[in-house]
Amino acid sequence: MLEALIDRLGEPVVLFGFGLIIGAVFGAAAQHSRFCLRGATLEVGAFSIGPRMLVWIIVFATAVSVTQGAVGLGLLDVSAARQLAATGSLSGAIIGGLMFGAGMILARGCVSRLLVLSATGNLRAIMTGLVVTLVAQASLRGALSPAREMLARLWTVEGGAGRSLGERLGIGSGAAGAVSAIVLLAALVMAFRRASAPSHVVAALFVGLAVAAGWIATASLAAVSLEIVPVSSITFTGPSADTLMGLVNERYLPLSFAVGLVPGVFAGSLAMSLATREFGVVRFGPDAPMERYLIGAVLMGFGSMLAGGCAVGAAVSGGALLSLTAWVAGASMWVGALLMPLFIPSLAKERPR
Repeated sequence: MLEALIDRLGEPVVLFGFGLIIGAVFGAAAQHSRFCLRGATLEVGAFSIGPRMLVWIIVFATAVSVTQGAVGLGLLDVSAARQLAATGSLSGAIIGGLMFGAGMILARGCVSRLLVLSATGNLRAIMTGLVVTLVAQASLRGALSPAREMLARLWTVEGGAGRSLGERLGIGSGAAGAVSAIVLLAALVMAFRRASAPSHVVAALFVGLAVAAGWIATASLAAVSLEIVPVSSITFTGPSADTLMGLVNERYLPLSFAVGLVPGVFAGSLAMSLATREFGVVRFGPDAPMERYLIGAVLMGFGSMLAGGCAVGAAVSGGALLSLTAWVAGASMWVGALLMPLFIPSLAKERPR
């Protein structure tokens, strides 16, 4: 069936379609579930496990359990994924993760959350997201790339078994999938006992499933394609930068999974916000100074490129593969986010949106 679809439409169109559909599911589910790493870290910083933390656990555990379950059943081959196959940077994961975590606290949202909020009429998120994208592009190929490359070279790890957390710990995909499924079940039980909105819980499950679906869709296409198809899943900083630069510099944007992902997320979030009547214009104000958001955007743009991904691309998508650098980056994001309110105590009192 997939081969017939490729023959009829071509690989770029199929990849774009996968990105558009998976992105729309992610955007709608992330908007409704309030999925946000920043909100989860603020709850942990207040020594509580609230709805945001439970949503984050459900998303992460779903992504890991489904992805690793598919690998264990032989339905998914992710050995060629960049997060595992290529040389990784532990120094980049640590330094970039710390920067990203601090930046998302200042900007009141990680990159994925900013994209989701942009579709709901949040002008602060749109402005901040554009700055993140520009800094990310400068860090990847522009004036900031030498600094990123220098920091990334400080501590590297070879791709393959050396970059696989499962290989290092001797944990198979079946065991990893089973453990994450137990964690997921515990989080679901806790969520319902604490009277979390059922629709938010279901939406969180769909966010995690969207991440796993990204790996399955691109890996399935790569397995039958005569061309080289990157095995990837949901991530935002790189695709957002490539999409923006493509629209600015080129008349025609080459279709790919990443190119379909960004408009898909935007459309899904917009549709959900309109359906739930949560669409509304939000501007900068005295309690939301622009300079703080811009500093956060710079930290996230550079940090995500250095860490190998954003809070979703590294911590969730990469984490679902049991990538060592992804787990280190995700842990560093948590540390950076938890430390920032210690320097600016007022940040801990802000309610996530």
